[in-house]
Amino acid sequence: MIIAVASEKEQITGHFGHCRNFNLFTVEGGQIVSEVSIDSPGHEHGDLPAFLKEYNVDVLISGGMGPGAFNRLNEVGIIPVVGGTGLAKDVATDYAAGRLVSGAASCGGHHGGHHHGN
Repeated sequence: MIIAVASEKEQITGHFGHCRNFNLFTVEGGQIVSEVSIDSPGHEHGDLPAFLKEYNVDVLISGGMGPGAFNRLNEVGIIPVVGGTGLAKDVATDYAAGRLVSGAASCGGHHGGHHHGN
């Protein structure tokens, strides 16, 4: 399983579409066996879920995201998990161990004027 964490370097970001990078963690047997960071192409890419699917991501963890992104992740077969905070590796470890589960789409700290199209 590959878990992507929307991040600002090593910290989980508050909003999926505005992250600087994605930390990708490969999990086998409930343990992280490898990790890599990839730069986010940003909102200009237009379809971050499809971008992540190219990396065979199974789960995306973020502090928050809009309902459009949440639904699009589900459509491409990526499980969206929102509400994570702290270090990316810690939340990936928590998810792998079954201690972090998905909630509804949440765009905490998001201020008007932004369309949640992806």
